Amino acid sequence: MARRIARVRSTPLLIPEPPLRNSSGVHEPWTGRLLIEVETQDGVVGLSETYGDPILAAAIDERLPHLIGRDPFDLASIQRAIGLEDPRRANGQDWSGELPAPGRFAGTLDAKLLAAFEVALLDAQARTLEVPVSTVLGGRLRDRVPFAAYLFYKFGHHADTTQDDEWGVVDDPDSVVRLARRLVDAYGFGSLKLKGGVLPPEEEVAALRALRLEFPDHPLRLDPNAAWTVETSIRVGESLDGLLEYLEDPTPGHDGMAEVAEAIATPLATNMIVTGFGDLDEAVRRRSVSVILADHHFWGGMRATQHLATVCDAFGLGISMHSNTHLGVSLAAMAQVASTLVGELQACDTHYPWIERDIVANPPRFVDGSIVLGDEPGLGVVLDDESVAQLHENYRRLGPWRRDDVGYMRRYVPDWTDRRPRW
Repeated sequence: MARRIARVRSTPLLIPEPPLRNSSGVHEPWTGRLLIEVETQDGVVGLSETYGDPILAAAIDERLPHLIGRDPFDLASIQRAIGLEDPRRANGQDWSGELPAPGRFAGTLDAKLLAAFEVALLDAQARTLEVPVSTVLGGRLRDRVPFAAYLFYKFGHHADTTQDDEWGVVDDPDSVVRLARRLVDAYGFGSLKLKGGVLPPEEEVAALRALRLEFPDHPLRLDPNAAWTVETSIRVGESLDGLLEYLEDPTPGHDGMAEVAEAIATPLATNMIVTGFGDLDEAVRRRSVSVILADHHFWGGMRATQHLATVCDAFGLGISMHSNTHLGVSLAAMAQVASTLVGELQACDTHYPWIERDIVANPPRFVDGSIVLGDEPGLGVVLDDESVAQLHENYRRLGPWRRDDVGYMRRYVPDWTDRRPRW
């Protein structure tokens, strides 16, 4: 059959990133991503993009040859051939104990592998049929997918430079407001999310109050990434009553989150204590969260994300989408699956405005803070070969890159430790 898979390729990339801060430390100058291409005998190419972690990349390269000769429409057969378990039967990784480095906490390796392959195969299916990926997923429930501005505290420049980057320092309420104004004016975002857990809680509360004054109608979110104790979370949550759309992962673990959820009126969201289907039972029983942040990269792909949304809807949980440092292929996949999710989708996170160079020539475009999906086949994006080559050259020059926010933070603060809760 002409549609069988004839060629496969993975291309590791390194993309530049600003020194964005979080509760673990700070982002390094480079972030690894991996581009996957699956080509059928009739020349249709399906695309996927995932984390560039060397362990994940090696596992993908080991399994890619097993796709040759297979029908991209037979996802179940391919899943069995590459020996991956069903993500719906797996737990994620709860941050109630030792806290792993950011970027490697969520989902099992099998779930990440399945997601990486599935997106490329669904893209190939949809391009073969000349329909959007959302159509092969069953059809859209919405044509517009809303996104939130992702606000970070940041250093002005990387540790090995002296000149501030184009974003400058963000370290107080005024600079947070200026950053938000820049992103809202450029992209039209209707919701604002502050990555907290960086400064003492009172300073982050002051930033949120400043945002409310500047943007009286924008829903606000705060994500301290488990930087607070239960007591601090309750105190801050009470002080922000009525101000936040939700408070995301203020404290580690189901025990702490459940205690905070019972004490404050503000809904709690998570992408740290519910990162796999096996985690949902406890979240529902304990009422530890009200909103789940999905991510097809570590939930096992687009179809698993649809399944997650159905479960959340059944139990009265809201759903949004978590963001990693994604390029245009990943952003397009995120928008396609988000358009199909049941329930009330809250504005999704996105790092995309922080990216300096993309690998697609026609990235999804934000209109009034949303991506409006068209009828282009597949994911709707076309690779920019020159950009792919340049970002791959970064990888060839610098080698595999495994994220280390903690180690890099010590370039700025020599005695820094990853301690959560910190306050």
